[in-house]
Amino acid sequence: MRLTILGGGGFRVPLVYGALLGDHAEGRVSHVTLYDEDPARLTAMARVLHDQAEAAGVPDAPAVTATTDLDEALRGADFVFSAIRVGGLEGRAADERIALAEGVLGQETVGAGGIAYGLRTVPVARAIARRIARSAPEAWVINFTNPAGLVTEAMAEELGERVIGICDSPVGLGRRIARLLGARPEEAWIDYVGLNHLGWVRGLRIGGRDELPRLLADTKALESFEEGRLFGAEWLRSLGAIPNEYLHYYYFNRDTVRAYQEAEQTRGAFLRDQQRGFYAEAGRAGQPAGAALAAWDRTRAEREATYMAENREAAGVGERDESDLESGGYEKVALALMRAIARDERATLILNVRNGSTLSVLDAAAVIEVPCLVDANGAHPVGVAQLPLHAVGLVTAVKAVEREVLAAAASGSRAAAVKAFALHPLVDSVAVARRLLDGYAAEHPGLAYLR
Repeated sequence: MRLTILGGGGFRVPLVYGALLGDHAEGRVSHVTLYDEDPARLTAMARVLHDQAEAAGVPDAPAVTATTDLDEALRGADFVFSAIRVGGLEGRAADERIALAEGVLGQETVGAGGIAYGLRTVPVARAIARRIARSAPEAWVINFTNPAGLVTEAMAEELGERVIGICDSPVGLGRRIARLLGARPEEAWIDYVGLNHLGWVRGLRIGGRDELPRLLADTKALESFEEGRLFGAEWLRSLGAIPNEYLHYYYFNRDTVRAYQEAEQTRGAFLRDQQRGFYAEAGRAGQPAGAALAAWDRTRAEREATYMAENREAAGVGERDESDLESGGYEKVALALMRAIARDERATLILNVRNGSTLSVLDAAAVIEVPCLVDANGAHPVGVAQLPLHAVGLVTAVKAVEREVLAAAASGSRAAAVKAFALHPLVDSVAVARRLLDGYAAEHPGLAYLR
């Protein structure tokens, strides 16, 4: 099989390639094409992947080629993995800075920052989807580009069910809960539902029995893992569920905004500076074997350790535990998804797919994040219990915002873009919404289409 990675110079590409190196089954990926608009990033990443293959000692490691020509990259692809970042980390840092100056959240997928990122990304994602439909109509597209649910919904307008969104947050959450309850994660059924970065674990069944109430009753166990420390045992018991970590931005918004405003630099600015150093080092000619991979390993360790640091600061819970740093996120989901489709190895995965009739509060085309049964025909959402009213309010409000982003990106309507900002639960003023859009439009050439 041939896999094309869009955003092939991106920092997390070695996670995907590392997963492929460990896949020795028949029908595995034999060739990886890296596509990126930045030749220097492609060069650095190709060196890291070469070092990975050498270190793994795999004789039939997937061949790697790199190109800046999109049509060339797509030609002959069986799977397309989309992980682009429109505007780069410089754009993310600006999204955060402009929002925080207005006293609202600028995180890349949540609140004002997520809307700005979506307005930049959706037109590009739609154009890519059209190119895929033309150049690789039989390919399956796995989308990790953020905001993942919104971008998957935009690409589905062109690709239908052949685009599936993935995220590592629900996977990590389910794994942590299962292990706390003494179960192997692969043997547990996770009752999870919502939108990307806006979902809840409402149950975890082991041998047909829901064990989540047992965890919710145990304060010590609840406060021993990432989400339990972030939200606190009392609030989790009030909800009767374990929220995705990104809901901390909603439930503790003022505390988090304050922590971000007081931080030495935003997450985007930190990653921008960190990755500048990494790409300069990994791309330097004449380095000894393994140097690029060593640089990547060091950078990734620091990146993971500082993830959501401001939220932990707001919650007063200190540094991440070693168990919370464990890999096994989206790259394993992506590999399991490809296996299930290509080999008809049926699997159950939490994915971003079209709603159909799964959640009655949303229309059929709305992309939601739920457990799916995956086979050679794609991903099929599993029926789930309906959301409680407090969750319905958040899910429908955020989906309404996403629809305004899609409309603004299609029409170029400034009014629709303002409406997207103003309707978001974390932006509390139409006047603020207008100032946000003005600030983002002045900063990002990619928003020049709005009028």
